[in-house]
Amino acid sequence: MKKLIAMVLALMLALSVCSAFAEEAVTLKIAHIGPTTGAAALYGLATQHGAEIAVDEINAAGGKFTIELINEDDEHNVEKVINAYNAALDAGAQMILGSTTSKPCEAAGAQGYTDRVFFLTPSASSTAVIEDKDNVFQVCFTDPNQGSASAQYIADHKLGTKVAVIYNNADVYSTGIRDTFVKTGAELGLEIVSEETFTDETTDFTVQVGKAQEAGAEIVFLPMYYTPASLILKTAADKNYKPIFFGVDGMDGILSVEGFDTSLAEGVMLLTPFVATSEDEKVKSFVAKYQEKFNETPIQFAADAYDGIYILVAAAEKAGITSDMAPEDACDLLIEAMKEIEVTGLTGTMTWDESGAVTKTPMAATIVNGVYVFED
Repeated sequence: MKKLIAMVLALMLALSVCSAFAEEAVTLKIAHIGPTTGAAALYGLATQHGAEIAVDEINAAGGKFTIELINEDDEHNVEKVINAYNAALDAGAQMILGSTTSKPCEAAGAQGYTDRVFFLTPSASSTAVIEDKDNVFQVCFTDPNQGSASAQYIADHKLGTKVAVIYNNADVYSTGIRDTFVKTGAELGLEIVSEETFTDETTDFTVQVGKAQEAGAEIVFLPMYYTPASLILKTAADKNYKPIFFGVDGMDGILSVEGFDTSLAEGVMLLTPFVATSEDEKVKSFVAKYQEKFNETPIQFAADAYDGIYILVAAAEKAGITSDMAPEDACDLLIEAMKEIEVTGLTGTMTWDESGAVTKTPMAATIVNGVYVFED
């Protein structure tokens, strides 16, 4: 009889342990929102694909967390992003990785603030994305930080003192970086000898490049995305104008522009926390998996989103998020957790404060023989 009781007790204990492990398993429903069609699709597809690599790794590891990734296309549109956001919630999303670009993220994040839904954007860098919204955090640097860091790098490395700035005055990303670059540059002794603007519709940069050349600019600062940058480089080549072109993270992807002669980008410098040619073992593993799955080399946006998934998992672990927790219940817990965690990813070691802005060290890369090479 005693033996039978002992066996029953042992069985009950085993069942209790198994039950505890079963309860510990958590499925997180994360929605990626970004432009996977339209003019900004290169960026949205990069963040989606980077997220998918991280999800594949986490699910294959068989640990506490399993990720269900929901993908929604916002077409880089401030109205359609709300449709994407609502569709994500309808699909059961508990938290959002997105949106990829600033204006859509600003709109969706504001709606998420009202609804109490947590956002972590991999790449929307405008300060307006996080202003007056405690529910939105960033993986990427803010625009002002990119502007000041660029000016600091140019001054510290004595790349030149006469600088021309070409920027999109219809784009908050471009103007935000331009503003702090000009302010910090003046404090550091950089002379802005030419400043020219363009809009989203501009395709001819003859005037802007010509003014920089006439002013004798040694450096042309390009706070913009890769498409206009590629046109500027082509125009400069046609004019036999060879300054140092210095860009920011939005220019990552210029080597993938269809029909662009990548030799024109030789020597271009840009601030970016990630280069696919790094010898870091984690980067090499990520690049290999990405190339195998998508048959292309990942850009920084993909690395940002890859890190974003791991950041969300770390925050969910810290916050005690469960599989059945509603997004409005998870939101405040994730906000508090983000201020306590430190995550080392492909794009650096990251921490956050209550503003939602990330703290990490920017790095500069130069395009050499068609690949990015980190500078010292």
